[in-house]
Amino acid sequence: MRTDLVLKECHTEKEMLGTSARLLNLLSLFQIRRYWSGAELAGRLEITSRTLRRDVDRLRSLGYPVHSTSGAAGGYQLGAGSTIPPLLLTDEEAVAIAIGLRTAANGAISGMEEASLGALLKLEQVMPARLRSRVSALHSFIVPFGNSADPVDAKTLSAIAAACRDSQCLRFGYSDRTGSSTSRHVEPTGLVHTGRRWYLVAWDLAREDWRTFRADRIVPRLTPGNRFIPRKPPAKDLAAYVLKSVSYEPFPHRATVVLSAPMNQVAGRFPVAAGQLEAIDAHTCRMRFGAQSLDMIAVYLLMTGADFRIEEPPELVLHLRKLAERLKVAGR
Repeated sequence: MRTDLVLKECHTEKEMLGTSARLLNLLSLFQIRRYWSGAELAGRLEITSRTLRRDVDRLRSLGYPVHSTSGAAGGYQLGAGSTIPPLLLTDEEAVAIAIGLRTAANGAISGMEEASLGALLKLEQVMPARLRSRVSALHSFIVPFGNSADPVDAKTLSAIAAACRDSQCLRFGYSDRTGSSTSRHVEPTGLVHTGRRWYLVAWDLAREDWRTFRADRIVPRLTPGNRFIPRKPPAKDLAAYVLKSVSYEPFPHRATVVLSAPMNQVAGRFPVAAGQLEAIDAHTCRMRFGAQSLDMIAVYLLMTGADFRIEEPPELVLHLRKLAERLKVAGR
């Protein structure tokens, strides 16, 4: 082969490698910040404005939707496209996604298992060996306790989330805690995940009031309706609102107690949905919770591991005294 052709091929290969490296650097910059001026990008990459324009065109040809504006204040912004182009992930991001996908494959959202497993396999195929070993080690020592909650249909969850985003009314069948089926027409506001279940917070048009719906009790076939002007939410913190509606209000027996312990110390002793905690000061907190019986409330109080003062109900004081006498007799 002629020497000039060999040198030309080597030069071309070197140029291609340089271009690829620049494209990766350009993508990394867009992940740090979505919008950059042309001068900033050219300066960071140490290239001319003309080369920058060519590199942006190459990214577009690969499926990355890079938008540009002209003029003195013009620049480039990475937007959302119609397909998902290749992603650049840091080591920590890749490990976090892999663990999340493995968890989702065994999660409480039905229909996500196969998709999660497929995405995990694709990710692990391109992972460096050092990251695969980290993910494997983490997963080997994560022992799932099991999920007693009923699984939620993934399409139902997506449809609800889209209706919340688009301020679009929803009609659906709903089965309440007694098993009775009703038809609901609502203005959806938000979805809350308590760790075990998903809940929809919505304005019920027929009842003219805010309601909380368990997503796993919503019939998968939802019918979207007209758009609506969003109302002021029932609370600034929707998660706290849902916790109140599922851990306090639905139960026949309710209690409010003051605990002689910091809030963060007590919080770790209960499931998230077991009750509402609020700090009083650095050393005490208030807990509101409900249960099917006063006996169950007594169990919750013992689980706190703290001294307490009962604010309500008064019959709980008498019930605890009777339990104390029974335990005293049993210990003789």
